Amino acid sequence: MSNEQQTGRSVLVTGGNRGIGLAIAKSFLANGDKVAITYRSGDVPEGLLGVKADVTDAASLDAAFTEVEAAHGPVEVVVANAGITRDTLLLRMSEDDFTDVVDTNLGGAFRVIKRASKGMIRLRKGRVVLISSVVGLYGSPGQINYAASKSGLVGMARSLTRELGSRGITANVVAPGFVNTDMTSELPEDTQKSYLASIPAGRFAEPEEVANVVRWIASDEAAYISGAVIPVDGGLGMGH
Repeated sequence: MSNEQQTGRSVLVTGGNRGIGLAIAKSFLANGDKVAITYRSGDVPEGLLGVKADVTDAASLDAAFTEVEAAHGPVEVVVANAGITRDTLLLRMSEDDFTDVVDTNLGGAFRVIKRASKGMIRLRKGRVVLISSVVGLYGSPGQINYAASKSGLVGMARSLTRELGSRGITANVVAPGFVNTDMTSELPEDTQKSYLASIPAGRFAEPEEVANVVRWIASDEAAYISGAVIPVDGGLGMGH
């Protein structure tokens, strides 16, 4: 495979201005790709094309894609990373707590891949990477909404693989464990300690460790991997 295919691609990462999303965006940028991110608020880091978008709104996403396509060409790699949490135990979980999380994390991924697939089908190539979580298959008390949304991504990637696999398009899931981000650092200290005790690696991941796997699964080297769930969790999930 020539280097031209590996670099200079049009890449879009949703929720890409902080945390894992930002690390993923920077990883593709360092690889020589043209990288755009969607974001809702805050700043856009240098070197990235920022487009405001709400993944719960198809029209807003369509406008964002149109802007990216005009600047960088058709999106060849899409990383559905935007996500929210509304953690609370089942009996206290409201209808809105459930539907908001599912509509953002699962519905958002659906809207993103639907819009991205149009260009990929025309190109007869593409990489779809859905950012799930170890919690999606492992489960977690207080996260019925979040875990359901994240496990749903597995069915989405596998169905997409069956639909578009013959057109040079792969769809995979990357499932991080606990990662050193703002989201994790807000957890109570006792909770963090109990999580650490259950991770064989004995530490949380750095965002870059997740980003490197995402960049690789989107590369030509991984052209024959599709419908896979790749854990980046220090051994926490082990087969879940």
